[in-house]
Amino acid sequence: MAVRSAGRKRKTTWSQWEERRVPSEYEAVTYKFHNHFRKEPAPFELSENWSLNVFYKQNREGSPLVSSVDDWEGFRDTRAFTYRRYIEMQKDREVYLDNLIDEFESRDHYRSLPTAWLDFLRNNYLPVRFPGHGMQMSAAYVAQMAPSAFVTNTFYFQLGNEMRRVQRQAYVAQVLAMDNERPDLADSDATRTRWTDGPQWQGLRELIEKQLIAYDFGEAFASRNLVVRPIFDHIFNSEIATLAAANGDDLLQLMHDDFRNHDQVYAEENTKALVDYAVGKAASNEEFLRKQTAKWLPLGEKAARGLAEALATAPGAESAASILDRTLAAQRRLMGECGL
Repeated sequence: MAVRSAGRKRKTTWSQWEERRVPSEYEAVTYKFHNHFRKEPAPFELSENWSLNVFYKQNREGSPLVSSVDDWEGFRDTRAFTYRRYIEMQKDREVYLDNLIDEFESRDHYRSLPTAWLDFLRNNYLPVRFPGHGMQMSAAYVAQMAPSAFVTNTFYFQLGNEMRRVQRQAYVAQVLAMDNERPDLADSDATRTRWTDGPQWQGLRELIEKQLIAYDFGEAFASRNLVVRPIFDHIFNSEIATLAAANGDDLLQLMHDDFRNHDQVYAEENTKALVDYAVGKAASNEEFLRKQTAKWLPLGEKAARGLAEALATAPGAESAASILDRTLAAQRRLMGECGL
């Protein structure tokens, strides 16, 4: 076995960096991972006229938000998550929720809920797992089209957080149905019909479905993280938690408080970081993001209005106007914090 000579400096394969230092774990597994970005004559092998190459060059390299920035490798996740660190953190969150559920189930919590609240949940909350999957797919698309792995990974972690929320919502539907002998609460076909046909859901449905075909990376990011997500999160974290508390459903309140205080905050942190990076690299991106937000906000307001009217039917709810005002204020707050 060879012995390293005393005083010999450790070498690193981090030759891409001009900085003379050993990279962090986060940098080592992320830096220039997208070797297909701005690769000429085409991102991927085969003909540059291949439809996939044309799509990426048009919607990623050709996106005004992307093309205006000379170097996307400088962006950083606000928490410098690697897959390992993300899993470790979310394991703690899942253990917390599991313990919370065990505690409330030991008290027969679900059987204690009033019928009026269960009826409200059936029509105006349980179908949320369908748009929740839409939010998951949206995160996956933005991640796939991002110009560097430093950006991509933040959206894959957001995708994981969306799935976490959907799984818990599906669990709530099943246990409510079993404990209250209400099979209608866990009937997926009936719940899907409420999502596709219920008037209160149609604004959100239109917003989600149209956002999923916003192919330009810059537009996909702006529509998702500056319009859809702040509206969706405020309604289905903050407002639902408030209504749950008013109806004795402390478990649902605490679950959504956890989603808000952790997953939602993570998404907002990286939304602000990405806007700050893009605008800092090219001032023109400020106007681009404002225009995209203005383009999508009417659909966002339509979705928020329908949901606010639905939530106002809950026992103990405030008026639809009050819920709508708070929802749109949450979206404006995020815009303001982004400097937009």
